[in-house]
Amino acid sequence: MNKPLLQEIEQCRKEMITLSNKYKLTSEVVVATSKKLDNLLNQYQFSNITNK
Repeated sequence: MNKPLLQEIEQCRKEMITLSNKYKLTSEVVVATSKKLDNLLNQYQFSNITNK
């Protein structure tokens, strides 16, 4: 398990929730944070596949 990556995912998720409460879901800042979260989740999934 990659704890630092999981912590980063959780932090980004919280940030996206906070931003989505303040801005429209289609705003640049929310979309950028969502993309960042997607990338982090992809990294986590890939790391789990390759570490088996």
